[in-house]
Amino acid sequence: MLYSSINNPKIKELAKLKQKKYRDKQGLFLVEGAHLVKEAYESGFLEELLILEDKEFSLDTKTSYITKNVLKYLSDVETPVGIIGVCKLKNTTITGNKLLILDSVQDPGNLGTIIRSSAAFNIDTIIINDKCADPYSDKVIRSSQGMIFKTNIVKKDLYDYLKEIKGKIPIFGTKVTGGKNIKNIEKFQTFAIIMGNEGKGVDEKLLDLCDEYLYIPMNSKCESLNVGVATSIILYELTK
Repeated sequence: MLYSSINNPKIKELAKLKQKKYRDKQGLFLVEGAHLVKEAYESGFLEELLILEDKEFSLDTKTSYITKNVLKYLSDVETPVGIIGVCKLKNTTITGNKLLILDSVQDPGNLGTIIRSSAAFNIDTIIINDKCADPYSDKVIRSSQGMIFKTNIVKKDLYDYLKEIKGKIPIFGTKVTGGKNIKNIEKFQTFAIIMGNEGKGVDEKLLDLCDEYLYIPMNSKCESLNVGVATSIILYELTK
């Protein structure tokens, strides 16, 4: 089928998926480009493929065609390539022994980087709160380079969840003062590590539930690291 009008009811509904409230309501989100669409397809997220008319791209899934004006209406990038995937949100549960907990990480680029590093360093589940950036926004998905489809992400009330696991697995927080050098930390097969907001760090009431605090040693020229970079370093050290 060819969609040629931005006033088509289905196209209007798909365009709404650019907004988080509609992604949550419909249980769907959009991805763009061959790489991300293939990642979504191989991971079982892809529901439908929308391709610019006369463009060649084939997957064994429901496929529709769109005109340039519809592509521009649906796209979130300056120069769209003509391949859009309609993907389903997956209902996930916390699984595994290596948990990354994110307290109000609000920058989409940082969250995308963290998702990518989590996939690289074998984190089983990322747990976020409702103040984090939406992992299914276009910017986060692009920053993750498709690793969003290979990562288990669950939204929780972090304080309640930490109280639930307290005493069952080691909980690490990040703290510049009073922490242990990450290079000297004992390696665990099971752990939860909390990373905090770009400006405020980890909430104090969450830090109070930690068993141990960690910090990354650096020279005096730099006061702190970007949370995406810091998370990547810590995950490498904890899982190497």
